[in-house]
Amino acid sequence: MTLALLAALAGTVGYGAGSVLQAAATSRASGPAALRHPLYLAGLGCDLVAWLASLVALRHLPLFAVQALLAGSLAVTAVLGRVFLDARLRRRDIAAIAVVTLALVAVAASAGEQAPHRPPAPFTAAMLGALALCALALLALYPRGRSAALAVVAGAAFSGAALSARAVRAPGPGTPGTRVVVGLLADPLLWVIPVFGLVGLLAYARSLERGAVGPATAVMWTVEVVVPAVVGVALLGDAVRPGWAGVAAAAVLLAVAGCAVLALGPADAPHPSTGAATGRGLS
Repeated sequence: MTLALLAALAGTVGYGAGSVLQAAATSRASGPAALRHPLYLAGLGCDLVAWLASLVALRHLPLFAVQALLAGSLAVTAVLGRVFLDARLRRRDIAAIAVVTLALVAVAASAGEQAPHRPPAPFTAAMLGALALCALALLALYPRGRSAALAVVAGAAFSGAALSARAVRAPGPGTPGTRVVVGLLADPLLWVIPVFGLVGLLAYARSLERGAVGPATAVMWTVEVVVPAVVGVALLGDAVRPGWAGVAAAAVLLAVAGCAVLALGPADAPHPSTGAATGRGLS
């Protein structure tokens, strides 16, 4: 569990650092050139490492804990943006960072040890259906959809990726390496994870084209924390430490509220001297 918690924290830092690196790249180049800038590529590398770390965390920690910790990357972005991008921080942003930090400590403390749990029989079919719905929603909203609606689709798609990663059935201990690989590759949930991620990336990118980064990010993270938390507890055996259910629920709500304040604040908006804006990468 300690390794999983460290992996989740690594994902939090990785996403936050990746956003700042990508913002720094957009201050030095624009259009397709920004996507080839070394800082932007380094930011994508941080996102990839963070995503892989989150997959490790999801194998041993409840979804509500992992997703809330990853949402805390907005606090990391705000702090690093102040240091490296000279982004403004209001008093309420500083207070929000403190609230998010304390809330995430409480979330981590309330997480129970996860025992192996087989998802319900229809779960795989439900995930495939959810993927189809997310893809259809993206196609319908892409031409003229509102930013908030696209952000909801992004959050739902990233939620699907997290749920699928949590539900992938890893072979038991002592299974030969070849059978482990074959067993994992035979699980449809393994294959829907990157497709969910692609739909989420496209929806989030389009959401940013249609509106401001702050509101879009706040909506996306809210969906991405709440949906996996509810499904994880209801269907995937996610556990809270005995007597900590109220603390966990309150901490998740405080973390989401604090992240919303940070996402909607000027620390997440373009700075006049750089023109950079922080965003989000893979999930």
